[in-house]
Amino acid sequence: MALDRDLGVAFVRALGRPLGDGWEATAATGVRGLRLLREAAGFRSFVFTEASPRTFEVLRANVAGEPRATALLADGSSAPPGAPFGYVDVDPYGSPLPFLPAALAATRTGGVLAVSATDMPVLAGAQPSACRRRYGAEPVRGRLGPEGALRILLMVLAREARRGGRSARPLLAYVGGHHVRAYVELREGTPTPDPVGTIDPQRWTGPSLGTSASVGPLWLGPIVDHEIAPRLAVPGSAERPREAARFLELLRDDAEPLPPFYYEANALASVLALPSPPPRAELLRALQAAGYHAARTHVRPEGIRTDAPRSTVEDVARSLAGRAQSQKARVRA
Repeated sequence: MALDRDLGVAFVRALGRPLGDGWEATAATGVRGLRLLREAAGFRSFVFTEASPRTFEVLRANVAGEPRATALLADGSSAPPGAPFGYVDVDPYGSPLPFLPAALAATRTGGVLAVSATDMPVLAGAQPSACRRRYGAEPVRGRLGPEGALRILLMVLAREARRGGRSARPLLAYVGGHHVRAYVELREGTPTPDPVGTIDPQRWTGPSLGTSASVGPLWLGPIVDHEIAPRLAVPGSAERPREAARFLELLRDDAEPLPPFYYEANALASVLALPSPPPRAELLRALQAAGYHAARTHVRPEGIRTDAPRSTVEDVARSLAGRAQSQKARVRA
């Protein structure tokens, strides 16, 4: 989880404003919150709650040398003294749902709520009935499932904030392998229109969702704030700075105002029966030359987002494949 914690420090630094006090609701050993407190600046104090007595002993030892930190043996589903906070972090094993009511109530308006979800089989489509029951959403299955999982989490945060008369605006949200994580700013009032909805595959002109049934509701808006993205930088204390730099570079690309989901060259080659996948760089250049926006994505190494309709993307892929075949034929001749 070193990269995930590096990203947390990078995000709070990029936010560029003090958050005051923080609460890590499911603290475990407290490493995430301690790094924010010591490396990100902008925090006066941090409260750490942990429900496991055995783990709490480790937590208490870890925060002992930090005068701004307070460790409490308590369940993260109830807010501790000091609420509301400028920053609240929920990073549980499994679903964050049991902790969201307290976390939302404990985050002041204008503050940041950070939430992780590790129940990826549910969110990413392997267990669709559980996703419907738990999150009230039809998941996206297959290779697009991880991004679908992220957008379901963002939808839930927006839905729960709306119930309290507020809105949740994503500042940074990403797929981190075995989990998804989102940093959202809570604002007063509810947005109109709300960028939450379902996708009807019969009318959808983006990447194929592999189903004829509607999916969602999902968050359909941006996942990375365009003002924060350029300020994201690798912390000097990063465990794997090259990996962090690469990930942040792709997250900055995800700040482009593009529709949800992405294309992959391998998948295009398979669907279109192309002799070989079109190189991602060439596909990007060709779409941009045709007047469309196109960018990379952090979700998949070879993924690209674009506002070009699927038919255009497929035509461009065929054209690139044909050009490559012609070049090979000339070389053989």
